[in-house]
Amino acid sequence: MEREKILALLKKVKAGKISPQQALKELEALPYLDLEFARLDLHRNLRQGISEVIFGEGKTDQELFQIISELAKRKVNVLITRLSKERGEKLKKRFKKASYNPRAEVLKLIHQPIKIQGRGTILVISAGTGDLKVAEEAKETAEFFGNQVECLYDVGVAGLHRLLAHWEKLKGARVLIVVAGMEGALPSVVSGLVDKPVIAVPTSVGYGASFGGLSALLGMLNTCAGGVAVVNIDNGYGAGVVATLINRL
Repeated sequence: MEREKILALLKKVKAGKISPQQALKELEALPYLDLEFARLDLHRNLRQGISEVIFGEGKTDQELFQIISELAKRKVNVLITRLSKERGEKLKKRFKKASYNPRAEVLKLIHQPIKIQGRGTILVISAGTGDLKVAEEAKETAEFFGNQVECLYDVGVAGLHRLLAHWEKLKGARVLIVVAGMEGALPSVVSGLVDKPVIAVPTSVGYGASFGGLSALLGMLNTCAGGVAVVNIDNGYGAGVVATLINRL
């Protein structure tokens, strides 16, 4: 339950528009809704300012249907990550208002208008087109949590002129998410150019010696540039959340 909803509920009680018992019924699902196979954390938005997001992998279609249905009853905005195209399209048929980004493998179902809460722009940068799945997941997540998001794709170190051509966009961002596979050098370069925090996201893109993203991860962790924080391999969602929290400060 969102802060605004709870505050509106308490104001109704104060004004005598609803009884305390009615308000209690509205609040009875806190702190979580027990579905046996899942315990939906409806209290998270109140605690942390960001709602729970559903990780699609490992859940059956029926479990996802039930989770979305329960959240929809409560008019809670839904974000599901790691959802294959086949499963995403299946859910879209069941929930007509849902939108699905096949590249990001992210499904959204918006019941409440998303308010911009971020103080500035989050810029999502990808080293290569092969990194776009992770970059798009970061973008979708940041937008879901109320940020203005811009994107700058395929500007990796193999052709730095492509990055430097967008100097004003780099300097104008409040937080930067930099997604890169291969050797993972791009976050260090970007951090050396700007005075804002850079969230580095290693991807599993690359040939054999990239070790499924491990080379990029280690490269980012060993950066000599200040201001770089690193999330896990392919974790666009995690980068979007961290960028959201920074952007609200």
